[in-house]
Amino acid sequence: MRNNPNRRAFLRGMGACLSLPAMESFGAPVSVTAKTGIPPRLAYLYFPNGTAEGSWEPEKVGPAGELQKLNRWMEPLEEFKSELVVTKNLWTPRGNGHGAGTATWLTGGSYDHRKNDVGAPSVDQLVAQALSDSTPLPSLELSTAGEGSFSGSLPRNCLSWTRRDVPAARETRPRAVFDKLFRRASEGFVDQSVLDLVLEQSKSLKRRASQADNRKIDEYFDAVRAVEKRLEFAEEQTQRIADDKALTDTLTRPAAGIPADHQEYVRQMLELMALSFWSGATRVSTFMLDHGQSNRYFDFVPGVKGTWHALSHWKDASGRTEDDDGKTKWDSTKSKLGMYNSVTRWHHAQLAYFLGRLKDLKNADGTSALDSSMIVYGSSIADGHAHAEKDLPILLAGGGSGTIKTGQYLAPRRQTSMSQLHLAMLQRMGLPLEEFGETRTPLAGLSV
Repeated sequence: MRNNPNRRAFLRGMGACLSLPAMESFGAPVSVTAKTGIPPRLAYLYFPNGTAEGSWEPEKVGPAGELQKLNRWMEPLEEFKSELVVTKNLWTPRGNGHGAGTATWLTGGSYDHRKNDVGAPSVDQLVAQALSDSTPLPSLELSTAGEGSFSGSLPRNCLSWTRRDVPAARETRPRAVFDKLFRRASEGFVDQSVLDLVLEQSKSLKRRASQADNRKIDEYFDAVRAVEKRLEFAEEQTQRIADDKALTDTLTRPAAGIPADHQEYVRQMLELMALSFWSGATRVSTFMLDHGQSNRYFDFVPGVKGTWHALSHWKDASGRTEDDDGKTKWDSTKSKLGMYNSVTRWHHAQLAYFLGRLKDLKNADGTSALDSSMIVYGSSIADGHAHAEKDLPILLAGGGSGTIKTGQYLAPRRQTSMSQLHLAMLQRMGLPLEEFGETRTPLAGLSV
């Protein structure tokens, strides 16, 4: 490994390649736009089916727009409110809804359902192409395995596009993501820890590193080992459920390598994304928390029954909306609305878990991985019952390496294209672009 400030440190062994966090002993890459020594990371986390009207508005906002208290549905994110930008009045004027909205959420284009054309590559893939030589993986595209009648729909399952008509392949299995990050799969060694494969080189590295960097290397190895153990445990539990036939009406047998527990599944993927950002394996990633018209049952959330999409049509409690299961009914629209909001809250809790992991992971300069990240989280639909296209639920988390003013409620007076947010992200990632989609104006109010 060479001491080159423009290159990241790697550990290579037979069947393994680990990208290490930036360390003072070996120089840290510097972004053109970053105000700290750590180049920013960019992630887009997408959820379908929107949120109920009013559930995205903070409970208390200060006179200068500062976030003072989130609402009860966003309460899992309360401890991170100083690191959030909650938005209002953003929308995607060229494409909305379950299909077109999902497919074009990151492209700023349109989708007419007659041909696979979303107008342009997605924002994450523009970043990946521009930074392809600076990280082991140009990008990381993650998704949960879909459930329901639309799990095979192309536009509902594609968020990232390498070209206007070519969707990026997404990975749904945590084990495969781990191997993509740390192993050369063609060489096998699936029964041996990835850390064992690079043990000798790591010893040499630690002899040349500072005391602080030795602690960082140990911390990084502990994190990788913890992920390995977690994956192994989840696979054992999933196999045990399958062997015992201990399945319920709302828990279908998962594909090989996918945890039976949905929260564990989502958190494994988030853990791997956090580790990829911290280590520098990639600087851009997307994660579809579900496909664009998810029919997943959320009966595992206390007090909730029915599928997510059915709940999103909360003004109809009869159980007869377009793709209900034909057997679930609700006492009233009020109780159904509460269940819909509970599913929203559950997803906020998963985001809070992810932000907590990023905050715990420290960079070489003492800042956290959250400080150097820009996490865009939201949906392509506003209120789910109306399939509303205005005022999309969107928030931004993380400091973008000192370039983002957080802790605020950003509410433009007029409907504002989400393309302005994308352009602001692209510029912070160092891309010298002056337009994206239909806009030439980056979103105002984000700069420190």
